[in-house]
Amino acid sequence: MSVIVCRPEQVTRPYYVEDLGVNIYSSQEFCYAIYHHPMLFMDKFRDQDIIDFIRDQLGMGFVAARMEQRVKSGEKSEEVMFLFMQECDYYTAAEMNRFRQTVTSLKKLPPLEYAKKKTDYLVEFKQYGRAIADYQAILEAAGEKKDDFLACLVWNNLGACYARIFQFQKAMDAYDKAYGKKKDLDILEKMYHLTLLDSGLELKERYQSLMSPELKEKWDKDFEEAGAKAEESAQLKKLKDLFQKDSVKRGEGAAKLVEEWKQEFRSMA
Repeated sequence: MSVIVCRPEQVTRPYYVEDLGVNIYSSQEFCYAIYHHPMLFMDKFRDQDIIDFIRDQLGMGFVAARMEQRVKSGEKSEEVMFLFMQECDYYTAAEMNRFRQTVTSLKKLPPLEYAKKKTDYLVEFKQYGRAIADYQAILEAAGEKKDDFLACLVWNNLGACYARIFQFQKAMDAYDKAYGKKKDLDILEKMYHLTLLDSGLELKERYQSLMSPELKEKWDKDFEEAGAKAEESAQLKKLKDLFQKDSVKRGEGAAKLVEEWKQEFRSMA
């Protein structure tokens, strides 16, 4: 995420937003992040660390005091968030009305759908480890009274998370459960592709009988095309560009790139 510093405050200890990987140095940066990523913030404005940051680092003691009072009176977290954004006066009244409508519509979702949507948001930022734990919690909370459509979506997304951290057997098991909830060929294709990624995996016999030669040929082609695109990924291009530089810049760049990969892996796991 990129943010533009419009009015820097005298911040000595920025507020770190782990999901976005950015430090917040001003009230306007904070408003920008909240406005564009409400799912990451609207349940957190009862947290003392946010209020402390607003009071101690942003110098908005009066606003922080009002926020604390609302928290003590049992005000909803999103209402405390709205108060902060209104006091910053960064967005127009029309923009704030649209933002409030967005948050309100999210809050009206059934609890499990809301939890899934929040977890889906973590996946967008490659927080696979946290997402896996949250998807599992959703399935556990649903118990035996699962809505099959919702359960299929959760199992499917759980399988995708496992695949992205190379736990292919767990991914296969999750997709198997997803297919059990909804007989979707897209899920079957993902299971087939897992067998191409891991030679130790094999589709169950009941799935093999569903694959026509034409379907298998199409999925093989899709897999090959995906592999070709991966070879031209941004990270690989960055690595190729790096090795075209002189030795000093190449060494500095390599160290930075490795550190980026380490950070990404930590967030995934």
